Amino acid sequence: MGNKNKTVSFRVNEDAFEALQEIAEERDISLSAVFRDYVDKLVDHDGRVAVVPEGELEGGADDGDDPSFPPTVEVPKSFVREHERLELEAEHLREQLEEYRGYVADLRDRLEDEEEEVLLLDDLDDADEPYQLR
Repeated sequence: MGNKNKTVSFRVNEDAFEALQEIAEERDISLSAVFRDYVDKLVDHDGRVAVVPEGELEGGADDGDDPSFPPTVEVPKSFVREHERLELEAEHLREQLEEYRGYVADLRDRLEDEEEEVLLLDDLDDADEPYQLR
């Protein structure tokens, strides 16, 4: 069947709507994106998502979970360095590609500008005037 988007609608009071608009403006995204993010998190975490004020996060969770949010992951420095190296290499390759594209365009322009006549040897046999190779 395919993965088709579905529309979900519901009503909220005016105060909640204004608060949601402020959240969207703070994050510089659309109001729809706020809901999509929430729904994506809800689905990813099998319905176990709680929306709480940031101040309550510092106090710790009652169910014994790690109170830090958003969760953090330590990445080895070698991984970060390798990632930076690959980004630099990719940038260098993009620059080289642009150079080569320019070079090919220049060669094409030169080829179009040159108006040398191409003669086939078979055509020379039938010609009335003699030709010399230079």
